[in-house]
Amino acid sequence: MNSDLRTYSSWSDGALLEALRTDDEQAFAEIYRRYCYRLFALAYGKLKNREVAEELVQDLFESLWSKRAASVIQQLEHYLFSALRYRIINYIKAQQIKAGYELFCRISHSELDTHTEDALALNDLNEAYVAGLHQLPEKSREVFRLSRVEHYTVSEISARVNLSEKTVEYHLTKSLKLLRTYLRDFLMVLLPLLVNLLDNK
Repeated sequence: MNSDLRTYSSWSDGALLEALRTDDEQAFAEIYRRYCYRLFALAYGKLKNREVAEELVQDLFESLWSKRAASVIQQLEHYLFSALRYRIINYIKAQQIKAGYELFCRISHSELDTHTEDALALNDLNEAYVAGLHQLPEKSREVFRLSRVEHYTVSEISARVNLSEKTVEYHLTKSLKLLRTYLRDFLMVLLPLLVNLLDNK
Protein backbone atom coordinates (compact mmCIF):
# COMPACT_ATOMS: atom_id res chain seq x y z
CA MET A 1 0.00 0.00 0.00
CA ASN A 2 2.79 2.44 0.88
CA SER A 3 4.46 1.59 -2.43
CA ASP A 4 1.19 2.33 -4.25
CA LEU A 5 0.88 5.67 -2.49
CA ARG A 6 4.42 6.61 -3.50
CA THR A 7 3.51 5.79 -7.09
CA TYR A 8 0.36 7.91 -6.97
CA SER A 9 2.28 10.80 -5.44
CA SER A 10 4.16 11.20 -8.72
CA TRP A 11 0.94 11.49 -10.73
CA SER A 12 -0.32 14.80 -12.06
CA ASP A 13 -3.63 16.22 -10.85
CA GLY A 14 -5.13 15.43 -14.23
CA ALA A 15 -4.13 11.78 -13.99
CA LEU A 16 -5.55 11.56 -10.49
CA LEU A 17 -8.85 13.04 -11.69
CA GLU A 18 -9.07 10.49 -14.49
CA ALA A 19 -8.43 7.68 -12.02
CA LEU A 20 -10.93 9.15 -9.57
CA ARG A 21 -13.67 8.98 -12.21
CA THR A 22 -13.08 5.22 -12.38
CA ASP A 23 -13.60 4.81 -8.62
CA ASP A 24 -9.90 4.60 -7.81
CA GLU A 25 -9.76 4.97 -4.03
CA GLN A 26 -5.99 5.30 -3.99
CA ALA A 27 -6.22 8.25 -6.37
CA PHE A 28 -8.75 9.84 -4.06
CA ALA A 29 -6.47 9.20 -1.08
CA GLU A 30 -3.62 10.92 -2.88
CA ILE A 31 -5.79 13.94 -3.71
CA TYR A 32 -6.80 14.12 -0.07
CA ARG A 33 -3.19 13.83 1.11
CA ARG A 34 -2.03 16.41 -1.42
CA TYR A 35 -4.58 19.09 -0.59
CA CYS A 36 -6.23 18.47 2.79
CA TYR A 37 -3.78 20.45 4.93
CA ARG A 38 -3.68 23.47 2.62
CA LEU A 39 -7.47 23.52 2.43
CA PHE A 40 -7.75 23.22 6.19
CA ALA A 41 -5.24 26.07 6.63
CA LEU A 42 -7.36 28.27 4.38
CA ALA A 43 -10.60 27.48 6.21
CA TYR A 44 -9.04 27.85 9.65
CA GLY A 45 -7.38 31.13 8.66
CA LYS A 46 -10.76 32.55 7.65
CA LEU A 47 -12.91 31.11 10.43
CA LYS A 48 -10.51 30.64 13.39
CA ASN A 49 -12.51 27.56 14.33
CA ARG A 50 -10.75 24.20 13.99
CA GLU A 51 -13.88 22.06 14.20
CA VAL A 52 -15.80 24.04 11.58
CA ALA A 53 -12.73 24.20 9.31
CA GLU A 54 -12.35 20.42 9.49
CA GLU A 55 -16.07 19.90 8.80
CA LEU A 56 -16.02 22.12 5.72
CA VAL A 57 -12.95 20.37 4.31
CA GLN A 58 -14.42 16.93 5.01
CA ASP A 59 -17.68 17.96 3.36
CA LEU A 60 -15.76 19.12 0.31
CA PHE A 61 -13.93 15.81 -0.05
CA GLU A 62 -17.11 13.81 0.56
CA SER A 63 -18.73 15.77 -2.25
CA LEU A 64 -15.72 15.20 -4.51
CA TRP A 65 -15.95 11.44 -3.96
CA SER A 66 -19.74 11.16 -4.22
CA LYS A 67 -19.80 13.09 -7.52
CA ARG A 68 -16.65 11.50 -8.95
CA ALA A 69 -18.38 9.74 -11.86
CA ALA A 70 -20.06 12.91 -13.10
CA SER A 71 -17.07 15.15 -12.42
CA VAL A 72 -16.26 17.76 -15.06
CA ILE A 73 -13.37 19.29 -13.11
CA GLN A 74 -10.64 20.66 -15.35
CA GLN A 75 -8.19 22.11 -12.82
CA LEU A 76 -8.27 20.21 -9.53
CA GLU A 77 -6.47 22.76 -7.37
CA HIS A 78 -8.58 25.65 -8.63
CA TYR A 79 -11.77 23.64 -8.14
CA LEU A 80 -10.96 22.58 -4.58
CA PHE A 81 -10.00 26.03 -3.35
CA SER A 82 -12.91 27.72 -5.13
CA ALA A 83 -15.37 25.18 -3.73
CA LEU A 84 -13.98 25.63 -0.23
CA ARG A 85 -14.19 29.42 -0.43
CA TYR A 86 -17.82 29.04 -1.49
CA ARG A 87 -18.48 26.87 1.56
CA ILE A 88 -16.71 29.34 3.85
CA ILE A 89 -18.77 32.25 2.50
CA ASN A 90 -22.00 30.29 2.90
CA TYR A 91 -21.05 29.35 6.46
CA ILE A 92 -20.25 32.97 7.38
CA LYS A 93 -23.51 34.20 5.85
CA ALA A 94 -25.47 31.53 7.70
CA GLN A 95 -23.80 32.53 10.97
CA GLN A 96 -24.64 36.19 10.32
CA ILE A 97 -28.27 35.28 9.78
CA LYS A 98 -28.25 33.14 12.91
CA ALA A 99 -26.55 35.84 15.00
CA GLY A 100 -28.93 38.50 13.77
CA TYR A 101 -31.93 36.27 14.42
CA GLU A 102 -30.78 35.37 17.92
CA LEU A 103 -30.09 39.00 18.78
CA PHE A 104 -33.45 39.94 17.35
CA CYS A 105 -35.19 37.36 19.53
CA ARG A 106 -33.38 38.48 22.68
CA ILE A 107 -33.93 42.17 22.11
CA SER A 108 -37.52 41.88 20.91
CA HIS A 109 -38.46 40.50 24.34
CA SER A 110 -36.92 43.45 26.16
CA GLU A 111 -38.56 46.74 26.89
CA LEU A 112 -37.93 49.43 24.26
CA ASP A 113 -39.31 52.90 23.80
CA THR A 114 -41.63 52.32 20.85
CA HIS A 115 -40.81 55.77 19.47
CA THR A 116 -37.02 55.42 19.35
CA GLU A 117 -35.10 54.74 16.15
CA ASP A 118 -33.90 51.47 17.69
CA ALA A 119 -37.44 50.27 18.19
CA LEU A 120 -38.49 51.33 14.70
CA ALA A 121 -35.50 49.56 13.16
CA LEU A 122 -36.29 46.45 15.19
CA ASN A 123 -39.87 46.59 14.00
CA ASP A 124 -38.67 46.79 10.39
CA LEU A 125 -36.51 43.73 10.96
CA ASN A 126 -39.43 41.91 12.54
CA GLU A 127 -41.65 42.66 9.55
CA ALA A 128 -38.94 41.52 7.13
CA TYR A 129 -38.39 38.33 9.13
CA VAL A 130 -42.11 37.49 9.27
CA ALA A 131 -42.50 38.24 5.56
CA GLY A 132 -39.52 36.03 4.82
CA LEU A 133 -40.95 33.15 6.83
CA HIS A 134 -44.25 33.36 4.97
CA GLN A 135 -42.39 33.10 1.67
CA LEU A 136 -40.92 29.74 2.67
CA PRO A 137 -42.60 26.55 1.46
CA GLU A 138 -44.74 25.04 4.23
CA LYS A 139 -42.42 22.10 4.96
CA SER A 140 -39.32 24.30 4.98
CA ARG A 141 -41.05 26.75 7.31
CA GLU A 142 -41.99 23.95 9.71
CA VAL A 143 -38.46 22.53 9.74
CA PHE A 144 -36.95 25.98 10.26
CA ARG A 145 -39.33 26.71 13.15
CA LEU A 146 -38.51 23.42 14.88
CA SER A 147 -34.78 24.05 14.48
CA ARG A 148 -34.41 27.76 15.18
CA VAL A 149 -37.39 28.49 17.42
CA GLU A 150 -37.91 25.25 19.34
CA HIS A 151 -34.24 24.17 19.13
CA TYR A 152 -34.79 20.56 18.08
CA THR A 153 -31.83 18.69 16.64
CA VAL A 154 -31.80 17.45 13.05
CA SER A 155 -32.43 13.87 14.18
CA GLU A 156 -35.34 14.97 16.40
CA ILE A 157 -36.87 16.99 13.57
CA SER A 158 -36.44 14.02 11.25
CA ALA A 159 -38.51 11.86 13.58
CA ARG A 160 -41.19 14.53 14.13
CA VAL A 161 -41.83 15.37 10.48
CA ASN A 162 -41.09 11.90 9.05
CA LEU A 163 -38.28 13.02 6.76
CA SER A 164 -34.74 11.76 6.42
CA GLU A 165 -32.01 13.74 8.17
CA LYS A 166 -30.56 14.67 4.77
CA THR A 167 -33.94 16.07 3.73
CA VAL A 168 -34.21 18.03 6.98
CA GLU A 169 -30.75 19.49 6.36
CA TYR A 170 -31.83 20.37 2.82
CA HIS A 171 -34.87 22.26 4.13
CA LEU A 172 -32.75 24.13 6.68
CA THR A 173 -30.22 25.10 4.03
CA LYS A 174 -33.00 26.18 1.69
CA SER A 175 -34.70 28.20 4.43
CA LEU A 176 -31.50 30.00 5.39
CA LYS A 177 -30.78 30.80 1.76
CA LEU A 178 -34.25 32.26 1.19
CA LEU A 179 -34.33 34.16 4.49
CA ARG A 180 -30.87 35.52 3.77
CA THR A 181 -32.30 37.16 0.66
CA TYR A 182 -35.11 38.83 2.60
CA LEU A 183 -33.06 39.82 5.65
CA ARG A 184 -29.62 40.54 4.19
CA ASP A 185 -30.04 44.30 3.81
CA PHE A 186 -31.64 44.64 7.23
CA LEU A 187 -29.05 42.53 9.01
CA MET A 188 -26.05 44.20 7.44
CA VAL A 189 -27.34 47.60 8.60
CA LEU A 190 -28.89 46.58 11.89
CA LEU A 191 -26.50 43.97 13.24
CA PRO A 192 -24.07 46.57 14.70
CA LEU A 193 -27.08 48.43 16.11
CA LEU A 194 -28.48 45.28 17.70
CA VAL A 195 -25.10 44.41 19.21
CA ASN A 196 -24.71 47.90 20.68
CA LEU A 197 -28.24 47.83 21.97
CA LEU A 198 -27.64 44.50 23.67
CA ASP A 199 -24.33 45.67 25.14
CA ASN A 200 -26.01 48.70 26.67
CA LYS A 201 -28.61 46.72 28.57
